[in-house]
Amino acid sequence: MVFALFELLFLMGLAGLPAWYVWGTLGACSAALLAVCVYALVLSWRIDRFDRWLSAPSLRLDPPWQGVWRDMALRIQRMLRQQEKLVSVHEKRLQDFLSAIQASPNGVILLDEEARIEWCNETAASHLGLDSLKDRMQHIVHLVRDPVFSRYFSQVSHASEAVIEGRSSSAASAQKLSVQLHEYGDGRSLLLTRDITAVAQAEAMRRDFVANVSHEIRTPLTVLSGFVETLQTLPLDEQERVRYLSLMAVQSERMQDLVADLLTLSQLEGSLPPSISQHVSLPALMSQVFGDAKAMSEGLANMGDGTGHDLLMAPVPEVDLLGSRSELLSALSNLVINAVRYTPLGGSIHLSWSCTSEGWVFAVKDTGPGIAAEHLPRLSERFYRVDRSRSRETGGTGLGLAIAKHVMQRHGGELRIESDLGKGSTFKLIFPVSRVVHV
Repeated sequence: MVFALFELLFLMGLAGLPAWYVWGTLGACSAALLAVCVYALVLSWRIDRFDRWLSAPSLRLDPPWQGVWRDMALRIQRMLRQQEKLVSVHEKRLQDFLSAIQASPNGVILLDEEARIEWCNETAASHLGLDSLKDRMQHIVHLVRDPVFSRYFSQVSHASEAVIEGRSSSAASAQKLSVQLHEYGDGRSLLLTRDITAVAQAEAMRRDFVANVSHEIRTPLTVLSGFVETLQTLPLDEQERVRYLSLMAVQSERMQDLVADLLTLSQLEGSLPPSISQHVSLPALMSQVFGDAKAMSEGLANMGDGTGHDLLMAPVPEVDLLGSRSELLSALSNLVINAVRYTPLGGSIHLSWSCTSEGWVFAVKDTGPGIAAEHLPRLSERFYRVDRSRSRETGGTGLGLAIAKHVMQRHGGELRIESDLGKGSTFKLIFPVSRVVHV
C-alpha cells in the first residue's frame, strides 16, 4: 500500500513538474490529475486481471507479472498449497478413521438432528438390512421397522440397550442384535449395533443345561427318596427288601454316571489340548472298546431273555493314535455303547477303521431304528435325546455324544453322523492324518 502511494506521488510529480514550467500552476494541476486518472485506469486493469486470475479453476503457478502483484500472487499460492496439504492430512485422517469403523465387528450409524442416516458401516447395513449408499439421508425408524426398536428410539433416555431381531433371522436360526443410541454434538446421534446371537445362544444353553441337570438328578433322587421312605415305614420281607435295594442301587449308579460324565465334560473344556507326544496303540484300544461293548450287549440280552447283538469288528490297522488315551477311549466307547443301547437285541453293529482323503475314519454302523433328519444337527448337544424313555431304560445320561464331539475337537478331528429313519445309523470319528503314526 505504501509502495503504491509513493508510485502515485512519483507519477504526479513526473507529470506536474514539466507542466508547471510550461503552463504554470494550472497546467501542473491538470497534468497531475491526468496522471492520477491514468494510474487509476492501470490499477483498475491490474485489479481486474488479478480478480480473473483468482477466479480461475486453477491458479497459474508462475504469473507473468512484476512487482507487488507478483508478490501477492506468490503469497496466495503458498497459502493455498499449505491449505491443500492441511486438507489432505485431515482427509487422510478421516478416511483412516472411517476405515477403522468400517472394519469394526460392530455396526456404527451416524444420525443427524432429524435421525436421518448420514453414514453407516457395512456391518450395521448387514445387521439392519440397509444399503450404506442408497439409504443415506433416510429416517432410521422408517427403515428399521421393528416394534421394539421403535419404542426404544422414542424413549427420552437411552442409557440401556435394546435387543431386537436381526435382518438375517430365520425360522431355523434367530439372529439377536443389541442396539444402543448415544447422543453427541448438536442433536446428532450415534447408533451402535452388536451381534449377540452367540451370547444369547450360550445363555439359552446355560439355562437348558441347568434345567436338564436338575431334571436328570431330581428323577433318581425322587425314586431313591420314595424307596427309602418305603423301607422306613413298611414292614417288608427279605425278598422285597432286596428288590428295593437293587432298584436303589440302579438309581444311585445312574447319578454316579451322570456326575462322572459332567466331570469329564468339565475337564475337557477347561484343560489344555492333548499332547501329540503320547502314543496310544490302536489295536489295544479297540480290544478294550470291543470287550466293553460285548459285555454290555450280553448284559442286555440276559435282562431281556433274548439273543445279544451281532458285534463285528473289521481288522484294526497296526497304528498308534497321538493324544490322550483316556479321552480317546471315552470317545470311541461312547459311540459303540450308544449303538449297543439303541440297537434292538439281535441287530448287528459293525466297527471299522479306514484311511480316506479326509483322514483316518472310525465308523460304527448299526441296524437300529435310525434317526430323523431334524434331530441330526442337535444330537451332540448335552442331554439331547431322540427317545428319552429308551435312553432311561438303557441307562444313558445324554452326554456321550457331547463328550465324543469335545474329544474330537481337542484332537483336531470331527464327529459326523449319518442316519436314515428305519434303516440304521452310522457314527464316524474322523482323525487328521497328523494324529496317526504307523508302528
